[in-house]
Amino acid sequence: MLSDTLRLIIDIVFSLFGIMLILRAWAYAIRLHPFNPYSQAVIRSTDWLVQPLKRLVPTGNRIDYPSLLACWLIAFIYLLLIWVTSTGVLLPLASLLPAVAASLLTVLKWLFNLILWVTLIQAVLSWVNPLAPIMPVLHTLTAPLLDPIRKVLPNLGGLDFSPLVLLIVAQILVGIFGSLSYSVFGA
Repeated sequence: MLSDTLRLIIDIVFSLFGIMLILRAWAYAIRLHPFNPYSQAVIRSTDWLVQPLKRLVPTGNRIDYPSLLACWLIAFIYLLLIWVTSTGVLLPLASLLPAVAASLLTVLKWLFNLILWVTLIQAVLSWVNPLAPIMPVLHTLTAPLLDPIRKVLPNLGGLDFSPLVLLIVAQILVGIFGSLSYSVFGA
């Protein structure tokens, strides 16, 4: 009972922080204005880990390598903690390489989970409150993902099914990467 509660807390804390790191890298890639209040919240909550990594790994032109490395490290630590709370023993050295691969799959799972939630929140807000202050940020985040889908889908007048397609694809990929991570590492 206590270990289940501890695993739930570890899952929530590490997943949310990993998603914040992915959001930071995503905002950097699409050039979301850094002085936006939402960008500031993400940057300030992740700076303590990303700034030291920037001294070791430089950022690319469109890719924030330090944030992605930090996310991978958080996923690795997350899997180690889940292993320890599940088994009660430290990770054997033979399982270190599978843990490295599983942490990459966990980052991908978090990425598609983030895409799913951002798209869902944008879709619901577009019906409920299209003038919400966060809508421009959500639109900026999802436009690079939704625009290619819109080009493929037939024009149905006022109906836009591209968020639905993206939600389905993201949900499928969350399941796939979650299953792959579990089969590679077992945590």
